[in-house]
Amino acid sequence: MRSERALNIALSEMYVNGVSTRKVSNIVEKMCGFEVSAQMVSNASKDLDASLTAWRNRSLGQMDYLLVDARYEQVRVDGLVRDCAVLIAIGINPQGKREVLGTQVSLSEAEVHWREFFKDLHKRGLHGVKLLVSDAHHGIKAARKAIMPNVAWQRCQFHLQQNAQSYVTKRSKKSEVASDIRAIFNAASQDDAKRQLDLFVERYQKSMPKLSQWAENNIPEGLTVFGMDLCEFNRKRLRTSNMIERLNQTVKQRTKVAKIFANEESCLRLVSAIVMEVSEQWVGGRMYLRVK
Repeated sequence: MRSERALNIALSEMYVNGVSTRKVSNIVEKMCGFEVSAQMVSNASKDLDASLTAWRNRSLGQMDYLLVDARYEQVRVDGLVRDCAVLIAIGINPQGKREVLGTQVSLSEAEVHWREFFKDLHKRGLHGVKLLVSDAHHGIKAARKAIMPNVAWQRCQFHLQQNAQSYVTKRSKKSEVASDIRAIFNAASQDDAKRQLDLFVERYQKSMPKLSQWAENNIPEGLTVFGMDLCEFNRKRLRTSNMIERLNQTVKQRTKVAKIFANEESCLRLVSAIVMEVSEQWVGGRMYLRVK
């Protein structure tokens, strides 16, 4: 109910601020069952913003694992429609439970914005992080080194698989290369993974030298989980950022109705309501990781 209410408010703000279309106005009326006014939007926004702000500023505790990612939404900023980055962080506590730690709407994924996001998480009490899982975006990598230099980094194996295909020169070899990379990621141990990687580099050194060089330089970043004290089940759950990617898809399904947000506040309001709802389900649900 909270997130549906937020969706109504986000669409209503577009209408009130004169950036919506007749179609959006009709959608709001059909969803709400009545015409919207500036006063109604204002009253509802005040009630919702208070609870969402409290949730985003709540105290955090120990989280063993941190997953971060961003997606983009179209937002009107200073009279122009811009692609703004929606930063999201998920934490997994020592009891194996996951929750959304926070979200932020920024002008981009530049290091300065990720650094600000990480600082806010620490200010709210986040500590004890052993491993950060993400893609290889420069802003994330630089901010992690600046704010969490002692935290190990796991590069998403799914994204590595996708990146590798850009270096495969023959279409007929794509499946073979993907299978060989999976063998590295599915190795039984860190030593076995490194051995498989060495074989991969050697195998494609002559036929696809750029692929071979890329693998030697990049795939080790996806093997960090092998160096952690993890059972096979937990290792597989932490080797990719798929969980946060799925959360982003959930957000997308709801935000695509709005198309263009009137301002950063309306975007943050809707995204916060969606991820807060998902997080509450996770906290009250089953453990995501197995604990010893």
